[in-house]
Amino acid sequence: MSELSRETLVLNMGPQHPATHGVLRLLLELEGEVILGAEAVIGYLHTGFEKEMETRTYHQNIIFPPRIEYLATFIEEQAYVLAVEKLLGIQAPKRAETIRIILAELSRIASHLVWLGTSAIDLNVSSVFMYCFRDREEILDMFEMVSGQRMMHGYFRIGGLQWDLPAGFTERVQKFLDDLPRRLDEYETLLTDNLIWRQRTEGVGLLSAEDALGYGCTGPLLRGSGVNYDVRKAFPYGGYDEYAFDVPLGEHGDSFDRYKIRLEEMRQSRRIILQAVDRLTDGPIMVDDRKVALPPRRELVRSMEAVIHQFKLVSEGIQPPAGEIYAAVESPRGEKGYYIVSDGSNRPVRVRVRAPSFNNLQALPVMIYHETIADAVVIIASIDIVLGDVDR
Repeated sequence: MSELSRETLVLNMGPQHPATHGVLRLLLELEGEVILGAEAVIGYLHTGFEKEMETRTYHQNIIFPPRIEYLATFIEEQAYVLAVEKLLGIQAPKRAETIRIILAELSRIASHLVWLGTSAIDLNVSSVFMYCFRDREEILDMFEMVSGQRMMHGYFRIGGLQWDLPAGFTERVQKFLDDLPRRLDEYETLLTDNLIWRQRTEGVGLLSAEDALGYGCTGPLLRGSGVNYDVRKAFPYGGYDEYAFDVPLGEHGDSFDRYKIRLEEMRQSRRIILQAVDRLTDGPIMVDDRKVALPPRRELVRSMEAVIHQFKLVSEGIQPPAGEIYAAVESPRGEKGYYIVSDGSNRPVRVRVRAPSFNNLQALPVMIYHETIADAVVIIASIDIVLGDVDR
């Protein structure tokens, strides 16, 4: 072979390419259309949220987590408030925990619907994209009903919730869940036995269990490689140990396995929500702790102590004891953890986010090696990254 025939081409894919699912830039080394190497260039969406959280009170920081992984905002809020509650040594009331689980699992379904719709349109299946976003709109309407916001809710509180569920919410959830199996079956009818979908996803983006563990992958990416790890099962939090659900696993570690896992996860989320709705009993939605909870509004008009208490708590914030903790939840992309260091003041000294999208993205060069450039689109979609989660 001549020297010229052995040359390879380095191609920039992104950061404005729609198939990179955000501002991700890939440097692909190509021999013809075969990928010999890949480098993920990140940082285009760096926000500095972790350092920003060190300059604000614990309560003020609730606004940041939903903006990190913005497709599963209630799960992000849950991760942060559970970490602070662990630092304080408190636990939210049972009703608050149950409501959190309902909203978190609805967030998981909404996030997976975005993934399914965008992955389908990457392969030019536009009908599935429209159907998935139609269903997601119903979930966002329910979120608006609860918090007043369709995204970036700011509804969870350290020690509980901002307020109780509105009238008619559980009935609307029940109606949505009643129809969800039919809709998921419809997606499977359109995709699972679709010859083009199978050819584009089966055997594409292979990731062995050893490589997945070596890169610190979690979530559907890890479970697609056959590794049974789900934070809700391994380290139950927020009451998940009381719920019955299965953890779907893949056999081949390819893009098709990851597709099937996410579909089944939506069914399991529905199963969890139905149990939670049945267990939703009356009770407080905030801890009875003057160091954390604001006084009831009815007391403000007749108690100067309550006014002073509210003023100090709002202006100064809570002051957890000195120490450090790590708390994690299962986000739609894997293990989302918060490491917080406290010096006893009203602001954290250090906040570090364990972002599943960042770890999962590191496995991309292994998954993409010796695939074609057309398959790069499928493989990136199968990881399901959120660039805010990668860059932070």
